[in-house]
Amino acid sequence: MAKDYYEILGVDRTASQDEIKKAFRKLAHKYHPDKQGGDEKKFKEISEAYAVLSDEKKRQQYDMFGQAGTGAGGFDFSGFQNGGFDFSQFGGFGGQAGNVEFDLGDIFSEFFGGAGTSQNRRKKGSDIQIDLEISLKDAVFGSKEKIRYSHYVKCSECGGKGGSDFKKCDKCSGTGIIESLQKSFFGSFKTQKICPACEGEGEVPSKSCSKCSGIGVLRESEEIEIEIPPASQNQDIIKVPGKGEAIKNGEPGDLYIILHIKEEKNWSRQGQDLITEINIKLSESLLGAEKEIETLDGKNLKVKIPTLIKHKDILRIKGKGVPPRGYGRTGDLLIRVNIDLPKKLSRKQKALIEELKESGI
Repeated sequence: MAKDYYEILGVDRTASQDEIKKAFRKLAHKYHPDKQGGDEKKFKEISEAYAVLSDEKKRQQYDMFGQAGTGAGGFDFSGFQNGGFDFSQFGGFGGQAGNVEFDLGDIFSEFFGGAGTSQNRRKKGSDIQIDLEISLKDAVFGSKEKIRYSHYVKCSECGGKGGSDFKKCDKCSGTGIIESLQKSFFGSFKTQKICPACEGEGEVPSKSCSKCSGIGVLRESEEIEIEIPPASQNQDIIKVPGKGEAIKNGEPGDLYIILHIKEEKNWSRQGQDLITEINIKLSESLLGAEKEIETLDGKNLKVKIPTLIKHKDILRIKGKGVPPRGYGRTGDLLIRVNIDLPKKLSRKQKALIEELKESGI
């Protein structure tokens, strides 16, 4: 049956990209195969759903044409149901009729040349998810970060093949597939499946690799450098293709890095605007002043304090906020003014304030 990607992620069809991202992150944490109680099959399913729904173009094609319109594989049987034949009575892709077992997945792979079936797709290793904590400065202006993590990589000795001196597989005669005749209520059908002996390669090693013991992969620690794009937000996901778990005779999975932005003292972010604070004296609030502050990126900026400014008033500096992320405008810098009142007054200060009081201020 065609997959409902919205149902898989547990979101409405009108869900925003932010809602889709949050739903994926929650499910990815729950089902990641490296965690206790994880589910590799479920994790790949939600990853597939997120890959489509997080891409506006693919999502539009999916909404219009279903799973077939995204190139994600699979086949939608709704056309057959609308034509008067409902496969649901057979319990999905498999069932039994007249005491003869059959598999609709195998049957229809013959009709359509096997395209889109799991047996004809090259194997892919598991994806890896890593949480990365970064500063607000790095999130706003971008940076490069080095990450060290452990994962399975292809064995350097055998190149991920598990051995050497390859010979033709006896079980499949070098074809990489096993053919069999299967009966169903339609009649007899020829099915093809990946050969379990050679895993579809058509050949097997005469000598097993001594370094990886024929597994084809080894667990190693690797350090990589990733680029944090400017204007990154909390829980943004950075995908690094091919840096997930390697697998024998297959493609490695992908690495997903989830960003977590640390709180910054005296700095915060609101959309495209940056917010900070400045402390001034009572006299400066009355007469005005020129102050210098250090911006989030470490530069000095002169700020003009207008006369008679009030406590908690906001000064706006245009174009000094978060840079645009491919489109839009640069945000502004918002400076909240705090007026420091003296803890005690000298005799001279009191006298001067009394004069101000008498003058009506």
